[in-house]
Amino acid sequence: MNIIIAGIGEVGTQVAIKLSKSAHRVVAIDPDPENLQWLNDQADLITLTGSATSIPILKKAEIAHADLFIAVAHAEETNIVAALLAKKLGAAKVIARIDTNEYLEKDNEELLKSMGINTLIYPEKLASRAVISMLGETGTSEMLDFGEGRLVFSTLQIDNSSPFVGQSLKAIAKRPWKDDYRIAAISRIGETIIPRGDDVLLPGDNIYVISTKRGIEEWRRLLGGEHFQVDSLIVVGASRIGIRTCLDLEGKVKSIKLIENDPAKCRAIRPLFRHTLLLNEDGRDTDFLIEEGLDSTDAFVAVTGDSETNILTCMAAKRAGTKQIIAEVENFTYISLAESIGIDNVINKKLIAASYIYKYTMGGGVLHMHYLSGTDAEVVEFEAQKNSLATRSRLKDLNFPKHAIAGGVIHDGEATIATGDTTIAEGDRVVVFALGSAVDKLAKFFKANG
Repeated sequence: MNIIIAGIGEVGTQVAIKLSKSAHRVVAIDPDPENLQWLNDQADLITLTGSATSIPILKKAEIAHADLFIAVAHAEETNIVAALLAKKLGAAKVIARIDTNEYLEKDNEELLKSMGINTLIYPEKLASRAVISMLGETGTSEMLDFGEGRLVFSTLQIDNSSPFVGQSLKAIAKRPWKDDYRIAAISRIGETIIPRGDDVLLPGDNIYVISTKRGIEEWRRLLGGEHFQVDSLIVVGASRIGIRTCLDLEGKVKSIKLIENDPAKCRAIRPLFRHTLLLNEDGRDTDFLIEEGLDSTDAFVAVTGDSETNILTCMAAKRAGTKQIIAEVENFTYISLAESIGIDNVINKKLIAASYIYKYTMGGGVLHMHYLSGTDAEVVEFEAQKNSLATRSRLKDLNFPKHAIAGGVIHDGEATIATGDTTIAEGDRVVVFALGSAVDKLAKFFKANG
């Protein structure tokens, strides 16, 4: 594909690096030559210094031959104008990043789509959805639902007290509920392993499990996790993610407290809330947090935009005994640190947005895609297209890429864990775990043929 990325900020950089590793021609546009120089040192792509709203620059990027134009600059006005120009100049599909929820209202979104913008992306909205989906789950650092919850992908940690320490996957597979789960991978000391039956689980391992609803209940029971009702929530940081999370949970969570230390920002956003208590205080002040009931709060979310602050405040919440803690960690080098010190859940806005965008480069059949933080791995949900390779034989005869595992299949609304003898029919939804090197190879198995 010919892909043009306009705006090399946090999200644009992540998308550009990822796409440059695939068999795509990538052009990056940004007005800051330093951003482009850094990107040039990291990735194999073409860079152009200038504004994405400049018609000469777009023509120089060969916009008329672009299969996909991605506008992810900081200013949403720039993105909308650039996307509209790109479409008029011949780009086949255009994506524009926005920063306010108003563009996602039905009438507004339909208006922009009628003008030629195919997809709108609001990274902070995606991140807030990720936060909300995590709330009420302990014992797992990531949990994703597929097929309206019929299949669940979760990341679980093996600690010293786990009944699985020292057991091989072959032995674990003999348990009565083996048909309700599959261990897709093991993350160990920064390495992601596609396991075999003889591999043994060790303390500190993170395991990636695809399971049915019954299977995840068994894992919760054995590893000490639980699903619980969140009635009280403290959010530190009135960032876009923090604001969006509180607004989306009003009326669903009984007590929501949003803490922000900038008085001007507090004054500006106070009218937005009806059922959220906005507190102009320093979220790093542990004594203040205790006074506000930190030790009896169900969930604590730190989304200040500063990774170090988020990690430190979450550590305070953990010491206080808060049931669940969630930290926004945008600095990749800190993700493993956060997980190693016991922070339950970590979100990374760049990865979430990049996942959402990347699926549009894979062609038909991709329903959902999610990058796993701290790994070079993804979970992808495919829909098998007519006469696709995946529908022609059993899984074990498909010659799947080496570093990819089909974990579960949803057929006629029923979910099953995949085995070598599983067959896939047109319209089936298949959840696949794959290392980055295998993802592009997977798409051909699910695309329509003939």
